[in-house]
Amino acid sequence: MKITANLTMVGIQHEKQRWGVILAGGDGTRLRSLTQRVSDDNRPKQFCPLLGGKTLLAQTRLRVGANIDSSRTLFVLTRKHEPFYAAELENVPPSRMVIQPRNRGTLPAILWSLLRIIRQDEHASVVFSPSDHYYSHEEKFIEGVKSALDDAAGDPCAVMLLAAAPTQPEVEYGWIEPDRNTASRSGAGLMRVKRFWEKPASQTAERLLAEGCLWNTFVMAGSAGAFIEMIRQAVPGLYHSFEAALSVLDGSGEDAVMQSVYDKLPSADFSREVLSVSTKKLTVASLGDIGWSDLGDPHRLITTLFKSGIENPWVAAGSCSFCGEALSAS
Repeated sequence: MKITANLTMVGIQHEKQRWGVILAGGDGTRLRSLTQRVSDDNRPKQFCPLLGGKTLLAQTRLRVGANIDSSRTLFVLTRKHEPFYAAELENVPPSRMVIQPRNRGTLPAILWSLLRIIRQDEHASVVFSPSDHYYSHEEKFIEGVKSALDDAAGDPCAVMLLAAAPTQPEVEYGWIEPDRNTASRSGAGLMRVKRFWEKPASQTAERLLAEGCLWNTFVMAGSAGAFIEMIRQAVPGLYHSFEAALSVLDGSGEDAVMQSVYDKLPSADFSREVLSVSTKKLTVASLGDIGWSDLGDPHRLITTLFKSGIENPWVAAGSCSFCGEALSAS
């Protein structure tokens, strides 16, 4: 009985140390032509009701909320988008919003959110979720996130990527080539990362599909400390500029100080500048066919709507009135 109680307390403690970060600071330029038609303004796709009447951000919140308490969920946003998210996030405390002065890519967004979290919980485990994705098998995806968080809680050095089993040789996605020789040493269902392939040529994508490589969903889980150390080693200059600014603030005056930091920042991509040079520190878990799409362009979004059966005014009788192309459910 005492052992059972102790295990229960450990489980509760782990849940209290679980944090979620929803990345919602992108500009959504590739889908702008469609979102302008839907919302009659320049809002990025994550703030647009593209799927079943809910915004992509709202659907992401529901998925994240299945594993993470709302009090430990951060939203990474961009100041100029405030008119588009203000109403939707009106009940979110300011301390749970990382509002960037401008979009400088995924690397600064991730680093700022990590430093905010670790200042409050040095033992935190974190899952990062883009806010503009779709999963037709949401329960399977949510269970995969839970397993990744469980693994992260037991390994302070863990950084895991959640990948989808590919269904076609997609040239617009990032791919992960796993090292299958490490599967037995990395834990159940986990493999070391051998290499990343970003938007490969058609012939390369065919080979990656045939060799059992995976689509990179950019959903990541691990200890906050492991993420920060990986960033520190990959881009020490960027890391120190953020750390110096945030370490003296204790939360007060953060926005003003980070304004000066962002004024000097070039755009920086987390995949290219951190993940691709840190493969020895990464593991990947395949979630199988979870019906994933990053909704990156109008035709992919329309195709996803048609396959899923979600009704929208621009999809009718198997064709897309917006892009003028015939659609197939295959």
